[in-house]
Amino acid sequence: MNFAMIFVVLGWVSCFNAIFMLLPAFVGVIFNENASYAFSGSAIISLVIGVLILIFIKPKNKTLYSREGFVIVSLSWILLSLLGALPLFMSGAVPNFIDALFESVSGFTTTGASIIHSVEALPKCCLFWRSFTHWIGGMGVLVFIMAFLPLSGAGNMNLMKAESPGPMVGKLVPRVKSTAFLLYAMYLGLTIFEFICLLFVKMPVFYAVNTAFATAGTGGFGFLNDSMASFSPIIQIIVTIFMILFGINFSAYFLILYRRWKDALRISEVWVYLGIITLSSIIITFNIRSLNDSIGDAARNAAFTVSSIITTTGFSTADFNEWPELSKTILLILMFTGACAGSTSGGIKISRFIIMFKTIIKEIRIQIHPKLIKKIKMDGHEINHETVRALNTYLIVYIFIFSLSLLIISAEGHDFITNFSSVAASLNNIGPGFELAGPTQNFAFFSPTSKIILIFNMLAGRLELFPIVILFSPTTWRK
Repeated sequence: MNFAMIFVVLGWVSCFNAIFMLLPAFVGVIFNENASYAFSGSAIISLVIGVLILIFIKPKNKTLYSREGFVIVSLSWILLSLLGALPLFMSGAVPNFIDALFESVSGFTTTGASIIHSVEALPKCCLFWRSFTHWIGGMGVLVFIMAFLPLSGAGNMNLMKAESPGPMVGKLVPRVKSTAFLLYAMYLGLTIFEFICLLFVKMPVFYAVNTAFATAGTGGFGFLNDSMASFSPIIQIIVTIFMILFGINFSAYFLILYRRWKDALRISEVWVYLGIITLSSIIITFNIRSLNDSIGDAARNAAFTVSSIITTTGFSTADFNEWPELSKTILLILMFTGACAGSTSGGIKISRFIIMFKTIIKEIRIQIHPKLIKKIKMDGHEINHETVRALNTYLIVYIFIFSLSLLIISAEGHDFITNFSSVAASLNNIGPGFELAGPTQNFAFFSPTSKIILIFNMLAGRLELFPIVILFSPTTWRK
């Protein structure tokens, strides 16, 4: 275990976090808010921690293997969340540190679950920070930092594999650093494009910035108490479109960027993803039409909510907790489905379900024809046994964490739907659940113990389980 290099990367994470905090501090200065001092103070703390680590620790070997990659990613996200909670706590916006940590983790993991009763009462610099943490965590902070770290290509790739969502992770271009730059260029480009579109339909600048950040990271922290309900239909439609766009595998954008149209159109996961959104929206539209003024309003609310849930963004234009059971059941299923691998969304990911379906078909055929040799393929590429094995293991670990978390928070005595949907919303990085954790409610009613469990779930869900789970294995820490 290369402990020295682990600390060095953590030092860089702390330094970059200090830079990130300067933006909300500047926002606080613009709006003349005292909370800006909390951000500037937290930035100084982050910078001091990072600089001290980089000064006193000089690794002789800069190589990072898979084990170090998992540990670095997990510890980096934990450190980032702890530092991110400081300004919320120091400013008094969230007076309890566990609650501040919950809010910080929810932001960086792009979950969007909140413990704040009235977000409109928060200083604007805090509102900006909550949305900005979505944007930082959406593509992955280490994907950004690795573009500047002096690591070997293998070290960068191990970090990218540990942090990126989905069953298969690869380089878009030969150099990992170039891949990191390219990913963030596309990510930033889409974010700016959404921001411009929102300004064009006369959304206030501050709201447009926050909405673009939260949509890009598929996080969904609101800056109004009713989330997106009070905005005009055209704004809601634009946000719907961009939620869908950010739920698409960024490899598809890479292929389009390089005019490889045929390869882009062959990505089956994207077509399945768009098909699920379309079908779910149509069913829910007709199921909720009596609750809306017109079929158009029903379609808009259905499409927005379906897009918000499947991409794990968490914005809302209506209280879907009051919708018919069929609609709520569809939304609950979409919570687990998630969008595409290689996007900024959470959930299990559609690519995993495609592989599972193909595996089931293969096993059925083998039962009928025992001597049959059948390879599983996806988009013309063979899915190797290691990927299938990793997928099976992922599902086992997922079910175990979900069941254990549900059992622990059920001890508080809340109803089953609240408990089940809260665990689903945290582990899949959704945000709102049902009943007491519905879109018009928050997670403040949970005890500190349950909040810690949900914090663990949010981190585990964002990092695809294994980087967090590996921290609890004694063999991880052996030299």
